[in-house]
Amino acid sequence: MLCIWETAAGLELLGPNSRLIFPSLEAVMEAFVRNFVKGYAGLTLWVYVGNSMLLLLEGMMTGVILAFLFSGLSMISSIFHAVYNLIISVFDLLPGVALLPVVIIVFGVKPGVIVFLVVHAVVWPMSRNLLDGFKAVTRIYVEAGENIGLHGMSLLLGIYLPASVSYIISGLKVGWARAWRGLISAEMIFGVAAMPGIGLFINQMRTNLKNAEMYATLLVIVIIGLVVQYGIFAPIENNTVKKWGMSK
Repeated sequence: MLCIWETAAGLELLGPNSRLIFPSLEAVMEAFVRNFVKGYAGLTLWVYVGNSMLLLLEGMMTGVILAFLFSGLSMISSIFHAVYNLIISVFDLLPGVALLPVVIIVFGVKPGVIVFLVVHAVVWPMSRNLLDGFKAVTRIYVEAGENIGLHGMSLLLGIYLPASVSYIISGLKVGWARAWRGLISAEMIFGVAAMPGIGLFINQMRTNLKNAEMYATLLVIVIIGLVVQYGIFAPIENNTVKKWGMSK
């Protein structure tokens, strides 16, 4: 891919605008450094990345807590389970971007809107994975817990949650991916001047025809994703479900 890219840039295969559409790899790497040193409008890319990660962390934590709370209640109450399962089926089909106009009308343009969209992106897939994990728990484990006096919340914490760790990790990975994409999309669509993020930076580079800086920022997004995947989720998975023989 890099060879094809550099060839397209060097031979100007797309005409006079070839260098604009396909800036050389050297130009992209120079822009990569320049983004973090100079940035745009007096703000370095570090500020944009920090704001995005702060909003993402806040939304992820809220979404995960709500998913655990509602999924746990679903295992205690069959009525709540039926209602919540229907809610998941409905809202999991709605992209966060589709809800963006409604949320902006109700709450206005503020950082909380992005947090809300991140929560929306996390809570439904996380809840679905939790409920699937709870349903997959072997019946003999549940009966063993009941025999030693576990019921209700104690049965949930003592049996269901430990036996569903692989589903929990899978839900976190899916929730993270959807939250990350939703965050960048929301920031690109409307961006919050009070708390500018990576998506807004990409849009600013596109508007100013700074394509090398735009491609360099896309590279930053990929790097952050790889760091989270292999620096956070992979070690957790290796030291839990793989170590315990729950997955290969």
